[in-house]
This record gives sequence, structure tokens and C-alpha cells, in this order.
Amino acid sequence: MRSGHRLGDLLGPRLGRRFGWLWGAYATSTLGTWLAFGSFPLIAIQVLHAGPAEVAALASIGAAVGAAVAVPLGPWVEFRRKRTVLIAMDLVRFAALLTIPAAFALGALTFLQLLVVSVVVAAADVAFRAASGAYLKTLLPAEDLLVANARFESTSWTATIIGPPLGGAAIGLLGPVATVVADGVSYLLSALGIRAMGGHEPRPERRKAARLRAGDLLDGWRYILADGALRPLFFNTALFNGLVMAAQPLLAVLMLGRLGFTPWQYGLAFAAPSIGGLLGSRLARPLVTRFGQHQVLVVSGSLRAVWPIGLAFLGPGTAGLLLVMGVEFGLIFCCGVFNPVYATYRLERTATDRVARTLSAWLVTTKASTALLTAVWGVLGGLLGPRTAIGLAGVLLLATPLLLPRRAAAHLAEPAPEPEPESGPRPESRRS
Repeated sequence: MRSGHRLGDLLGPRLGRRFGWLWGAYATSTLGTWLAFGSFPLIAIQVLHAGPAEVAALASIGAAVGAAVAVPLGPWVEFRRKRTVLIAMDLVRFAALLTIPAAFALGALTFLQLLVVSVVVAAADVAFRAASGAYLKTLLPAEDLLVANARFESTSWTATIIGPPLGGAAIGLLGPVATVVADGVSYLLSALGIRAMGGHEPRPERRKAARLRAGDLLDGWRYILADGALRPLFFNTALFNGLVMAAQPLLAVLMLGRLGFTPWQYGLAFAAPSIGGLLGSRLARPLVTRFGQHQVLVVSGSLRAVWPIGLAFLGPGTAGLLLVMGVEFGLIFCCGVFNPVYATYRLERTATDRVARTLSAWLVTTKASTALLTAVWGVLGGLLGPRTAIGLAGVLLLATPLLLPRRAAAHLAEPAPEPEPESGPRPESRRS
């Protein structure tokens, strides 16, 4: 019995049928995304015979322009039913991705089409994630938000572990266009799952001004910068994510070039440590229960910044491979703990009628900072060498814990949202 209680405490309470549909939809689309991981560059190289500059542009420009296009979507999402937005963004991504196999079958696929589709998918992703955060806050009571975010986090890392190997096998058998089809279908299935949730969602009240003004586009950033708890966390996550991602292309150059690692070794070095994210996300709730939200947020946020500098000491052979795997495991484990706690903290600190705008501004900034820092570190890698540039990113990451909230913030003085009624009773005492 005691072990059963421990398992229940680790997994958390049941969150109801409607959350189950939302969670299943998220798992389906996330797995589809990881199945198609790297498919756009492969299509550009193998089908369109694109060069390195075009492939780099596909990755950086697509994300940056998509983030810019998503800027007006935050205020737009705020005043619409969030479940309708979720379904619409899934269908937009499904339709955009399916144009690629259609054009390929007709022999009309172009690089410009790949670029446009990447922009559309990136913008729709920002709107979807902003709407999902806002919807989750109204769907569940505050005490269940951490459990829900931890389940999303563990699902993401599980898909990271199994998706790329399955996608690689599918690409080898059927070609990269087949994984794009799988990704598109996953968004269709996600839309159907969200549609199946049912229930009534009241339409958000509109402002007195009927038309969207240019100044309204900055509402999300104003809200973040005016909040003493959200402001440091905003800068911390933008800088941390940007520096970690900026070093990844240089690490690939170092491992696959100068150090002579094979592609399968490179893939293994990042796939296997993803187990750490699964473990960390499972421990997030028990750690918060024991030590408190603020302490877990600060400690895990600080520890995740310690690991990346170890990559500057990477060498060849088995020892080098083990070093990368160890560093990545430690980094991903700490992120697995930090991410659901930080996502819950952010939702708790954001007023219900500001969540979509706040999350949209947060996501746009993160994507833009990642694109900018990746470009800067590409230049630094050319000037200083990849190892020195990776080390510089690691040193700067050591300063990011200074931007974490120093004190536990009080909850907002707003009424907790009532969960929407289920079709049947919710057994509060049962454990999943």
C-alpha cells in the first residue's frame, strides 16, 4: 500500500476526461513534430539541392519571420474562445504541411514554398501555445496546474526519445516527405481530439475599443515588464534558451567535423540523455511539495546553467561521447524539473484575462532571441573557433541564475477559475 501511495504521489491526481483529451492531442502532435525532425533541411538538400546558406536560412529566417508574424496574434487570441483557436491553429498547420507532399507529387515543390510553410507553422505554433496556456488555466483549478504541466513536459521528452529514431527509419524507407505527411496528420488528429473534449467555453469579454490598435500589440510585454516576479524570469528564459540553442550548431560542427564522430554517435549523444527530462518532470511535483515552489524554481534554474560549459572540454573517442552524454543528461534533467515549475509559476502570476497576450509575447521574444544569438554565435564560431565560442556561451550561462526571482511572489488577488463541469463526477480521492 505504501508503495502504491508513493506512485500516486509521483504521478499526481486524475485531472478529468477533458484534460485527458487535451493531453492526448498534445502527445499526438508532439510525436508528429519529432517524427519529422530535420525533414525540411533534408528535403531542401535531397530534393531541391539547396546549399548550406539556403539550409541555414530555412532554419533561422523561418523561425524569426514566424515569430514576427505572430506578434498581432496575442491580442487576437485573447478575445476569442481558446478551444476554437487551438482547433484552428492545428488545422492551419495541417493544411500548410500537406501542401509540401502535394507540390512534391506534382513536381512543383520550391525552396520558397518550404520557407513560407515554415513561417506559417512557426506563427501558428506561437498562437497555439498561447491559447493552450490560457485554456489550461480556465480548465483546471490552480492546485492541478503543476501536475498538468509536468505531464506535458514528460510527454515532450518521451516524444524526443522515440520520435527521431522512428522518423529516421521512416525517412530511410519512404523519404523525408513521408514524415512531413505524418506531422501534418498528427495536427489533424490533435484538432479532432480537442474537438472531442466538448463542454462550453464562454466567449471572453471584449474591450470597449472594437478595433485593434498598434499599441495593443505591446500589451503582453508591458504586463511582463511591470511585474516584479515575471520580469526577471522573462529575461532569464530568453537568455538561457538563446545561448543553449546558439551553441548547438557549433557543437555539431565540432563533433561531426574536427572530432570525427559519426552521425549515429551524434544522434545518440542527444537522444539518450533525454531520459533525464522524463525523470526530472516526474520529480517536479514531489520536489515542490517538499521544498516549495520558489526554492525548486531557483535551485533547478541555477543548476541547469552549470552544465553547458563542460562541452568546451569535449574530446574525441568514447570519453568525448560520454562527456557529451553526461553534460546533456544533467542539463536536460534540471530542465525537466525547472520547466513545469516555471510554466506553472508564470500562469499563477498572470491574470486570467492577460494570459494569451503574455504567453504570446514571451514566445515571440524567446524565438527572436534564439534566432539572433544563433546568428551571433555563428559569426563568433567563425572568428574564434567552435570550441571557444561554445565555452563563451557556457560562461555567459553561468550568469543567468542572477536573473531568477529572488523572493517567492504572492499569488495574484483574483478569484480562482471554476473548472468546467464534466459529464460525470470527478473522483478527487483516486490516483492515476
